[in-house]
Amino acid sequence: MTDLPRYDDLPAAPQGGRSAWGLFGADDNLGLVNLMTPERVAAAARLVRRGALFPLDAPLDAFSPPIASGRGIPRHKVLHTAGTIGFDDVYDNFFPQASSQWDSLGHVGYGPNAFYNGATEDQVASGKRNTIDHWARHGIAGRGVLLDLPRTLADVGRPYEFGSSRAFSVEELEMARERSGVEFAEGDILIVHTGFAAWWADQEIGARAAVARAASTPGIASGEEMCRYLWDAHVAAVASDTFAVEAFPPTFREPTGFIHRILIGQFGMALGELWWTQDLADDCAQDGVYEFFLVSAPLHAPGGIGSPPNATAIK
Repeated sequence: MTDLPRYDDLPAAPQGGRSAWGLFGADDNLGLVNLMTPERVAAAARLVRRGALFPLDAPLDAFSPPIASGRGIPRHKVLHTAGTIGFDDVYDNFFPQASSQWDSLGHVGYGPNAFYNGATEDQVASGKRNTIDHWARHGIAGRGVLLDLPRTLADVGRPYEFGSSRAFSVEELEMARERSGVEFAEGDILIVHTGFAAWWADQEIGARAAVARAASTPGIASGEEMCRYLWDAHVAAVASDTFAVEAFPPTFREPTGFIHRILIGQFGMALGELWWTQDLADDCAQDGVYEFFLVSAPLHAPGGIGSPPNATAIK
């Protein structure tokens, strides 16, 4: 049983799609992270059997050149005076969403001046609503489940180019879920493994630059069918090893053509992008266990829009 309504029972949003505004109260800034209750976190912790750790953050400078225009790679300087016993360091040009990241609920709105739960541009800009520190104070932890798209689609004769804008349909996600032997549960953190990040790590700079210029990357399909599927799965978050969770570039023509607008702006769903999922996917393929305990500690950055996830899967 679930306490959440089905997608088709949510009120219609004015420009298309459905709205979950008000579901957790008029002043809510957590969105579906509210589903990460103490009871669910405790149940997820019981999934730990081997104590195997799988860090899910790529290096801060892994995605060079940056895929999104306007973002850059951090500059790191080690601070040390020769002959002394201490070291310090400093970063600048640090874009929290240039490598592994969480998108806060202030990252993308449903429309101009219409961010999750009715927050305004001014409220997001001032740090009052929907910023990353709300999740940092709550904490992110729960049951993670992994869908392995490369292995699933290879099994059925549908291999794909990792450096392309291949869109994975609801049917294909369901194939991966059935292959993994998992059922979704309310509050899950869904990991969609596409193979993109590991492919990128193996490419020469020219191939990387071509993908970065085109911003052409794989991911889940846009459209209302996908919005319905993810809402009705009642997952709290979707994270992936690709640039935008959804295939890029999207159409941008309507809210369901760029489903960030629905997933973040209307559902309050946490989206994680450019995570390092390869080692976890390989282990799941080896032991046949596609569920695990996942913990994440976003930066407690007042007014922040994005953050490295600082995430670990534990099996």
